[in-house]
Amino acid sequence: QVSLAESGGGLVQPGESLRLSCAARGLIFELYTMDWFRQAPGKQRELVARITDKSQTNYADSVKGRFIISRDNAREMVYLQMNNLQPEDTAVYYCSANYEAYWGQGTQVTVSS
Repeated sequence: QVSLAESGGGLVQPGESLRLSCAARGLIFELYTMDWFRQAPGKQRELVARITDKSQTNYADSVKGRFIISRDNAREMVYLQMNNLQPEDTAVYYCSANYEAYWGQGTQVTVSS
């Protein structure tokens, strides 16, 4: 059974950083494209960053230059390094595998002074 478990969320001030982690189990991790999505209150879920099985990356325009997605196939982990966080980054962040076939439960990120 596939499971994705996010961690690393929290409350930070504008300009600070966080690193989210997603632990994947039950799938052949190195074969899958992995995504980070986020959903802010009252808004639709949006794709933040994607990393393919070949470690090609894509980012939403709103996070380019601030967020970095990476993966560790040996540990079956995907990460999202978030720098220079802003209040508009406040959302629940979700890990997804295989083009939204699988989802984690999400981790809350709140950016507020």
